[in-house]
This record gives sequence, C-alpha cells and structure tokens, in this order.
Amino acid sequence: MSRFILPIILIGISIAIFFTFLDPLYSEITERRTEQGSYDEALNNSKALENERDKLTQKYNSISSDNLDKLNKLLPENVDNIRLILEIEKMALPYGMILKDVRYNVVDTSITPPPSGAIQGGYAGTPLRDYGGWDLEFSVAGSYDNFINFTKDLESNLRIVDIMSVEFSSDVSMDPLIFPRESYQYKFKIKTYWLKN
Repeated sequence: MSRFILPIILIGISIAIFFTFLDPLYSEITERRTEQGSYDEALNNSKALENERDKLTQKYNSISSDNLDKLNKLLPENVDNIRLILEIEKMALPYGMILKDVRYNVVDTSITPPPSGAIQGGYAGTPLRDYGGWDLEFSVAGSYDNFINFTKDLESNLRIVDIMSVEFSSDVSMDPLIFPRESYQYKFKIKTYWLKN
C-alpha cells in the first residue's frame, strides 16, 4: 500500500503544479500569441497602406499641371466666390446678359453628429463631410434663346454648379431700345462646392 502512496502524492503534486503554475502560464502564452497575431496583422495593414500611398503619390505626380489646374477649378480648396462670379459674368457677356442682384451665402454642409447612443438613418453616427456648399443668386435679362445658350454654358462649365431654380418674369419696365420685346428677366439660384482643408 505504501508503494502506491508515493505515486499518488507525485500525481497530486503534478496536478497542483499544473493548475497553479503551468495552466496560467499556458493561458498567458496563448494570449500573447493572439496579441502577436493582431500586431502582425496591423503591421501588414500599415505596409499595404504605405504601398497604396506610394501608388497614389506616383499617380498624383504623373498628372500634368494643366490637369491639376482643371481639378482645382472643378472643386477648389476654398469658396473662391469672386472668381466664380467673374466666370459667370464672362459666360453671360456674349449673350448680352449682365449679372444683377448678386447675392450669396456659404452653406455649412457638415452634419452635427447625433448624441452618443442615438441612431439616425440606421447608423450609429453620421460622418462629417469634407466639402462645403456655396449658394449664389443672380439675375440676368435677355431673349429665351440666349437664356438657353447661357444655361448650357453654365452647366458645361468646369466648376461643379447645380442649378437649384430659375424664375422667369417679363419686365415691362425694361428699356425696349436696349432689350427687345421678347426679353425676359431670369433669376438663377445655383449651388457650387469647395473642399474643406
């Protein structure tokens, strides 16, 4: 009987050592391996992002300066209201139209995030937009054909412009020597956009 007691004691000590020292150590090693895997994945992701950044930088550097100017005109980095008004005035001049009653308003297109925990539109949070909007109103007078041509020029302009509304009116007070009888007053409301820094 005594020869069985020693192995039982040794087995008991082994089990106690396993649960006291080895099992927590094994759990810690497993946890460290999981952490190492997540770090390796983050490192691989950062390398992939660096490669993507390098590709985008190379593409950007391959764009000609003329095309970069066109891109900056398409979506400028600031409101640049004076330049847009001058461009529209330049478009209107060949049709004998003069901009009048020019009014503008910078629109904040950023969205205020909802309070924490609130869900809007199925999303827990709405991201802020990277662009701003700019509303511009002006009036011009001229014939209907000139109005159509001017509108086409406005729509095909390189700068992004949304025509929000156009109001027509026949102004009997217009001088018939300057404006023919078929001339009308057109009130435009447009919106354009700019990148936020």
